[in-house]
Amino acid sequence: MPSARADLSLFASALAARLPGQWTSDYQRHPTYPDQFANIERLWDTGHVEYIVSQYVLGHEAVLHGPDGQHLYVNDRPLRPGQFVVAPLSPDAEPHHFVGVDEPNGIAVPNDPVRAAARIARRLLPRYEVARHAVRRSVTDRPEPPHRKAPPQVDRTVTLTWYEDGALGTPYKDVPEEAREALYVHGFQYVPHQAAFLLPASYGEAGRAVRIQAVALRLAAHGIGVNLRHATPPATLPPRPPAVARPAAVLPAAPAARAR
Repeated sequence: MPSARADLSLFASALAARLPGQWTSDYQRHPTYPDQFANIERLWDTGHVEYIVSQYVLGHEAVLHGPDGQHLYVNDRPLRPGQFVVAPLSPDAEPHHFVGVDEPNGIAVPNDPVRAAARIARRLLPRYEVARHAVRRSVTDRPEPPHRKAPPQVDRTVTLTWYEDGALGTPYKDVPEEAREALYVHGFQYVPHQAAFLLPASYGEAGRAVRIQAVALRLAAHGIGVNLRHATPPATLPPRPPAVARPAAVLPAAPAARAR
């Protein structure tokens, strides 16, 4: 016969009293299902605890507040009345401070506060401390997010054009002299009667893409930019005319009744 579900509020209070250091317990009921998501963004778990909180209607929760800003989320483990789940809550930091930090994740514990506290102290708190230390170090080393910088402005560019017949190239006169060798080396051919450098279609789509990338990298090293354009802008559909209300169909009049 399965054991009865232990009271979460009483269990959390007893658990807080047995964890190392000074811990307090904060128990809350959730009148509605969305209320239980208040802490889910801070839940430092990618395993079964996050799944439980996101998939089950729990109706309540407990948060344990410990030394040095430690916080543990505690709740029932559905389908296992003899167990609870405990997971750490992440510290207050920017998203980029968590990049590269292994999540400490939560664990399942028995409904016996003594055994549960021993398991948390042995398995969860050490991982939690390592992760918190990594985030604090990231806050110090990387205070600002690593936003990508805009590329430097260049005075010279080569514009490669997709023409209507499928050819890819650029007029010879528009290519700076320093860029011509790069085009030759990577497969572009000069076609005199068209006065243009063209990349043969025989390379195939993938082959031409590789050569375009190689040209762009080589020219970028010399401060020359590369653009890729279509010869003509894509056709746009004409605007739809406004809808016009149609008159209702006129039904034929019913024949007159015959006199008897």
